[in-house]
Order: sequence, then structure tokens, then C-alpha cells
Amino acid sequence: MAEESIIRIPPHHYIHVLDQNSNVTRVEVGPQTYIRQDNERVVFPPAKMVMVPPRHYCAVLNPVVRAPGAGVQFDASGQALLRHADLEIRLSQPPFPLYPGEEIQQGITALQVVLPDTALHLKALLDFEDDQGEKYVAGDEFLFEGPGTYIPRTEVEVVEIIQATVIRHNQAIRLRARKECTDREGTRRVTGEEWLVKRVGAYLPGVFEEVVDIVDAFVLTEKRALHLRATKTFREPQDRVRRTGEEWLVTLAQSEAYIADVYEEVVGIVDITTLSSRQYCVVCDPVGPSGKPQLGQEKVIKVRAVIGHTYMLTEDEELWEKELPPNVEALLSSGRDPVADRSGGPPQGGEGPPRDKMRVVSYRVPHNAAVQVYDYRERQPRVVLGPELVLLGPDEQFTVLSLSGGRPKTPHSRRSLCLLLGPDFCADIVTIETADHARLQLQLAYNWHFEVPSPPDPPALSRLFSVPDFVGDACKALASRIRGAVASVSFDDFHKNSNRILCSAVFGFDAELQVRSSLCFPQNGLVVSSVDVQSVEPVDQRTRDALQRSVQLAIEITTNSQEAAARHEAERLEQEARGRLERQKILDQAEAERARKELLELEALSAAVESAGAARAEAQSKAQAARIAGEAAVEQAKLKAEAAAIETESELARLRQAREQELGFARAQGEQEAARAQLLAEVEVKKFQRVTEAIGPETLRDIALAGPELQVKLLKGLGLQSALITDGSSPINLFSTAGGLLGILPRPPPGPHE
Repeated sequence: MAEESIIRIPPHHYIHVLDQNSNVTRVEVGPQTYIRQDNERVVFPPAKMVMVPPRHYCAVLNPVVRAPGAGVQFDASGQALLRHADLEIRLSQPPFPLYPGEEIQQGITALQVVLPDTALHLKALLDFEDDQGEKYVAGDEFLFEGPGTYIPRTEVEVVEIIQATVIRHNQAIRLRARKECTDREGTRRVTGEEWLVKRVGAYLPGVFEEVVDIVDAFVLTEKRALHLRATKTFREPQDRVRRTGEEWLVTLAQSEAYIADVYEEVVGIVDITTLSSRQYCVVCDPVGPSGKPQLGQEKVIKVRAVIGHTYMLTEDEELWEKELPPNVEALLSSGRDPVADRSGGPPQGGEGPPRDKMRVVSYRVPHNAAVQVYDYRERQPRVVLGPELVLLGPDEQFTVLSLSGGRPKTPHSRRSLCLLLGPDFCADIVTIETADHARLQLQLAYNWHFEVPSPPDPPALSRLFSVPDFVGDACKALASRIRGAVASVSFDDFHKNSNRILCSAVFGFDAELQVRSSLCFPQNGLVVSSVDVQSVEPVDQRTRDALQRSVQLAIEITTNSQEAAARHEAERLEQEARGRLERQKILDQAEAERARKELLELEALSAAVESAGAARAEAQSKAQAARIAGEAAVEQAKLKAEAAAIETESELARLRQAREQELGFARAQGEQEAARAQLLAEVEVKKFQRVTEAIGPETLRDIALAGPELQVKLLKGLGLQSALITDGSSPINLFSTAGGLLGILPRPPPGPHE
């Protein structure tokens, strides 16, 4: 575009033209056809003017200075004056060009429409006065509330968009003052102060108001109350002063829905406490007539269990039915004596009448027995030792024991509410196998009892019920010990020492390797005091026959052994004497052979050491020499290869540098020659242009025509009609010269006599 001389500028377009003589850029606006002068340069092709449609704006950086009613201001050289580093907001107007130096800081942007219940948080960057005459200083913050269209200003910054908060029924918003201000209800607020707005509807916070939270009301019922605590001394709307730390309740009698104030802390929801006819409670620090807690006092509130006399229910009381699990109901209704059942006697009693669920559940704990009752409200058990009458509370249940029974033991064969503390015994059948694979069936009886601390300790008593099936677990543990001990002995050994093996297996050994007198299970305090082997029977018939034969053989062996004892004694004495003699001979021969063996070993060792030393020294010397020679050869070859590589690399590097230097020199020489030729050509061109410009076109034309005109004038002065000039050395054909001259020369004008 800078090379073109004719530029066509369409309508609503413009260009910037730089005058190179004055270095001033001006604006040319279309429609026009602009002819560029030689001293001018067009900065850019025709560009469209900036068009701001209605309800839009743009921001121009470094705007031109405009005088009221005079348009754009220019300096003495014709350059447009600019407000440097300033911004100008331009609204909807006819298309306009950008003067040199002006830039579009923000493109065409639609004006911001502020909806109802919405506001713009604005901050003044400079001091200014708005269209309504209100003055603002830098740093002021204010709101532009909708509905409306916000016209931006360069002196104002939009901080954020604030949306109104909708306050529904049983709701409030919690506000905090960021600076000292006056709220929308005309109340002065200090920095950091918080307050609640409970008015239902949309609330638009002020410029210095901050929405902290939306507070929901607590809905109160006849069975729920709100426990509050004052975090700061304040005065309620009813002019009641609450002190810091004071606590109180808000019930349905005061309000159906309550919104906690900013200085009120919700401790929790308090549910109404309902007591049945068999319950009571103790209230600590009850509220007195003044409405404040009576610290240190207690108040008992109950609906009592009436036992032993008639009672008429009041208007606030009713009978309550206590439900029990089916297995507990069955045990209570059976009326069976656990002591008689345990001892194997006939069942006592039978199925009784159905239990009255409105009566207190009772159970008679027999002597030397215990019953565990668990309170699900307090989450704590209690153990009652017999003889005692247990009365269940509203939230208490019996702990049911599921015990193993039968021979051998079968799980869950017997259920009971009470635990017999013993001493008692339990019988079991255990099948064992000896080390020689003889399988026997033992019928064992264990004496056991429970250790009850004196005086009774509740945690220790609760330990009695930690193992629900103590019979089955104890029998399994004892049977496992017995099987492990018997599996390591033979049948004959077990037959002879069965009692010792079983006692050591069950009770174990103490630090002095003596069999202990009892075995205690620390989980529940069960103590096994003795083990009785009632019968030992082989499992298969072959083992039973082998056992009978072994008894008969034992009798015969005893008889034969007594007969042969004397004979063996005499033979033993003779053999001992003969053996001592033979042993002495053997010892002497062994000593001689030992000495001879040591001599031979020493000789062989010395010969081996001698030959091995010589061979080792020779082999080591040869190996060392070969290794040194090989390492030297390898090192020499490596050094030669490295030297050859270094020489090759250095030669290549030298040649590469030489070629690069030659190429660089040739390139630089060529560039210098080209630059010199170009400069000479430019000098010649400039010289020719300047000579031509200095002489002028008229003079050049006169110089070009001076020679021919002079020759014509000379010929005219001499009066020659034709002439021939030669150097005399070149032949000339004159035969046709005359004719040619006659044809070429003009005919002379006629004389006066012709």
C-alpha cells in the first residue's frame, strides 16, 4: 500500500498518511480517491471506521483532545493532540475513525442491564461529579441498583454484581458491617457488627453490608425445645437482658418457630423426657421459680413401680407392656429348676400360664448361681448372685446362656437364664489315637467351679458371662490337649501311664516341672480341678483283641522272666569277666592302630603339602606372567586405537575448520563484492539522476540535436548540395553515386529566369 500512488477509500473507511518531510501523520476519510505524494507514505490500507450500535459502548485508549464545539485539537505541526494514558468511553454515535495514537482498549460491548433485585458494587477511582450533581472522591464505594442500564465511566470501577437474598418464611439473613454505615432501616452500624434481617422478601444488602449466612428457624413442637446459650451480653426484644454464658430453653409456649439471634448459640435440640410407670429420672441443677438453674440441687421425676399394695392410676399415667424375646418367655413360662435339670433329675414344673406383660418381670436366682441383666439405656450389665429375686427394669433384658450337652458334647443343647457356679462336673467322650495308630474312646469326667471374687466386683462378675457356652468351649480345649499329648506316646505307654499322661496334658507343668493341681480359664474364671478317666475302650475289635492278648502275654512274660533271672545273673558275671579281658586286648590293639594311623596321616600330609606347594607356586607364576602380558597387550592396543582416533579426529577437525574458514572467507568476499557492486550501481544511478536533474530535459534535448543542426548549418553556409568524404584507402563506387545524389539531394528552387 505504501508503494501505490492512488488509493481509493470507500465510504466509512479511513487511512493514516505519514508526511515524511514533517513526520506528521494525518487522517484521510472516505469516500475519496487519494493521490499519494512522493514524500508521503500510507501507514495501512483503508480500514473500517469504528461503529458503535445503540446500547453499546467501547473504550478508547489515548483519546484525542476535543474542545467544546470546536472538534479535535491539533498542535502547530498539524498532529492531533492526545490525552496519553487516559481512557474515553464512547457511546452510540456515527462511525468515527481512530486518530494516530488512539487504540481500542475494549471492543464493542453491550451496555450492562441491571435487573431488579440486583445491584452493581462500584468504586470511584478518581474524583468526579455525576450527572445528578453528586460528587464522589477516589475510594468511595456505592451501589447502582436495578432495574436500569449502567453507563460506564472511566472514573468508576465495577467491583462485583450483588444479588438480592430471598428471605422466606421462618428464615432470616445474618449481616455483618464491613465499615461504619447506616443500614436500610436507618440504624447506625459499627465495623464488624452483626445483625439479623427477618423481613420476608428479597433483601439487597448495602455497599458495606456482607451476608454471613442464612439462618433457618427451628420449628418447636410439644415434644421438642431449643437449648440456647448467650455468647455475649445483649438485650432481647422483650427488654430482657441475657448475660454471657447464660443458658435457657425456648418452648412451644413462647414461639412455634424460633430464629436464634447473632449473640445466641444453639446448644442443641432437647427432646421431652417421657417416663413409664416403671421408670424415674433425676434432674440435676433444676430450673427454679426465677427461671434460672439451681446449681448443685437435684430433683427426682418418676412414674413409680407399685409393689405390694393396690394403686389407682392418675390422669397422667397408664400401664405399659414389657416385651421379652421368645426364648426368654419360654424359659420363664416353663418353671423348670436349673439345679434339678443340671443334676439330671426329672423336670420340675411344666408350662405355666401366659405372662402378664403389664407386671414386673421377676426371676428367682437359686443358691450358688448368677444371673446377668443388661440395661440397654445405660449400656451396662449387672450380675445378681443367688439366692435373690431379680426384677427387670423397663430397659433391662436377661442374658440367655446356650450350653452344650450330651456325650459327646453337642452345641446349643441346653438354654438357661442362670449360671451355676459349682463345684460340679461334666462328662465327655473323647476319641484319641496313639503314636502306633491305636484308636481309643475315653469317657472322662471333669470337676469344675467358678472363681467368684470376695467381695463381689462388678467387672469381675461380668467376666463370668463373657463365654456364652463355657461347657462346650472347655470340653473342646481339654479334648484338644489330650489328643495332642496321647498322639506322641505308644499304646503300651498310654495303657500303663494313662492317668499321668492325661493330668499332665490337661493341667500342664509349673516352673519346677511339677504337674499343676488345676487349670484356670482367665476369660471367665472357670477352674477345672480334676480329671477322672471313667473308661477306656478301643474303637475297633482288632485293637480290643490285641489288648486281651497283650494282657495274657504280660503274665507269661512275668513268669518266664523270674525263671530266667538267676540263669542270666550267672551268665552275666561270667560274661563280664570275659568281656573285661577281651575289652583290654581290644583297647591295646586300638591304641597301637591309632598311633600307626596318626603316623601315616602325618607322612601323607607332609608329602601332599610339599607337592601341592611346588605345583601351586609354578602355576601361580605362569598365570601371573600370562595375565601381565595379556593386560599389557590389551592396554597397548587400546592406547594405539585411542591415538589413531585422536589423530583422525584432529585431522578431521582441522580440515573442517579450514573448509569452514575458506567458505566463510569466500562468502564474506562475495558479499563484499556484491555490496560494493550494488553501492557502485546505486552511486552511478544517483549520479546519473542528479546529472540529469541538474542539466534538465530541455538541455539534454538541445545537446542531442546540436551536432546534426550544426552540420546542416555548415553545409548551408558552404552552399554544397552534396559532399563525399573519404580517407583515400577505401575504394568508392561512383557509377551510381551521381544518380543517387541526384535522387537524394533536393531540387534547387527555380531561378528568376525559369
